[in-house]
Amino acid sequence: MTKTDTPYQSLARPAVLIIGLLLLASNLRAPVTGLAPILDLLQAHFALSPAQAGMLTTLPLLAFGFISPFAALLAREYGLERTLFAAMWLVAVGLMVRSAGPLWCLYLGTAISGAGIAVGNVLLPSLVKRDFPLKVPVVMGICALVMGGTAALVSACVVPLTAAWGWQGALVGIIIFPIAAVAVWTTQLGAHTGPARDTAAPPHGGPVWHSALAWQVTLFMGINSLLYYVLIGWLPSILADAGYTPAHAGAVHGGMQLASAIPGIVLAPLVGRMKDQTRVAAAMALMMAVGLLGLLFVPAGATAWAVLFGFGSGGGILLALIFMGLRATNARQAAALSGMAQCVGYTLAACGPTLTGKLHTLTGDWTLPLAIGVALSLLMAAFGTLAGRARQIGDLAVGTKRTA
Repeated sequence: MTKTDTPYQSLARPAVLIIGLLLLASNLRAPVTGLAPILDLLQAHFALSPAQAGMLTTLPLLAFGFISPFAALLAREYGLERTLFAAMWLVAVGLMVRSAGPLWCLYLGTAISGAGIAVGNVLLPSLVKRDFPLKVPVVMGICALVMGGTAALVSACVVPLTAAWGWQGALVGIIIFPIAAVAVWTTQLGAHTGPARDTAAPPHGGPVWHSALAWQVTLFMGINSLLYYVLIGWLPSILADAGYTPAHAGAVHGGMQLASAIPGIVLAPLVGRMKDQTRVAAAMALMMAVGLLGLLFVPAGATAWAVLFGFGSGGGILLALIFMGLRATNARQAAALSGMAQCVGYTLAACGPTLTGKLHTLTGDWTLPLAIGVALSLLMAAFGTLAGRARQIGDLAVGTKRTA
C-alpha cells in the first residue's frame, strides 16, 4: 500500500480520526447555547435590554448565514484539515475574548466563536463523506448526538459553575472542547484535502434561486432554525418568569438540546426508505407547535414540552439537510441549494432572538412571542409538506425540454 491509497490511512490510527471527528462535533453547539442559562445574569450585570441580550444569540447566526457558504472556498484553497484546525482555534480565541470582562468583548468574542462554528458546520459533513462514505447517515447521527449531548451538558452545568467561578470562569471553561479538538487535529495538518463536491457553495443567483422547490426547502429550514434559536436564547428566561430556578431552567434547556440530537439516530435510517417525506416533515413542525403551545398554557410541564420541541426541531434540521441532497439532480446543484438554504435560512433565523426580546419588552410577557412561534410552526409544516414531495429541482426543466 502507498500513502495515497485512501484518505482514511492518512492517520496512524483510525481511532484518532474518530476522536477528532467527535471533538469537532462537540464544538458546534455548546459555545452558543451555553450562554442562554445565564443570559438574565448578564442582562443585569451589563444593564442590557432584552433586544441587546438577544444579539448575543443573533451574532453566531449572522456568522452562520454570511460565512458558512464561503467555508468550501477556504477548504479548497488551504485544505480541509487546515481549515478545520483554524476554525477550532477561532472558537477557542472567541471564548477567551468573550470571557475577558468588558461588554464589547462579550459581543466580539461571541462573533469570533460563531465564525469558527460556521466553518465547522459546513465542513463536518464533507469530512464524514470523505472518510466514511458508506456510513454517512450513521456517522452524522452520532455527530448530532455528540453536538446535542455536549450542548446539553454545558447548559446544565453553566449555572452551578457560575455560582462557583463567576460568569467569566463558567464561560471560559467551555474552552476545553476546542482545545482538545485542536490537539487532535494537529495530526492532520500534513494533509491538504479539498471538501466534498456537494459542500455548500457561495450563493450566486442562478437557476436554484428561481426554483419554488428550492425556496420551500430554504424556508422550511429557515423557520425551523429561527424557532430553535429563539428557544435556545430565551427558554431559560421564559421558565424563570414561570417560577423555575435558574438551575432547573438550565437543565430543561439542556434536555431540549439533547432531544434535538435524537432524530439523527432514530429518523436518519428511516427517511431514505420513505416514498416521500411530506408527512414526517409536517409531523416535526407540528411537534414544535405543540411544544410551544404547552410552554404557553401549561408551563408546569416544561420538561415534556421542551423535549417535544427539541425532537421536532432536530428532526426538521435533519430533514432540511437531507432535502438538499434529495431535491437536487447532481452534486453541483446540491451545493448551490445548500449555500442558498444556509445563507437565507440562518439570516432569517438571526432575526428571531432580537425580535423576540423586543416583543417581550413591548408586551411585558412571553404570550405574544410564543403565539407567533406556534403560527410559524404551522407555516413550517406547510413548507415541509411541499418540500417533502418526491420531486427534484430539475424536473420542470427536464419536462420542458422533452416537450419542446
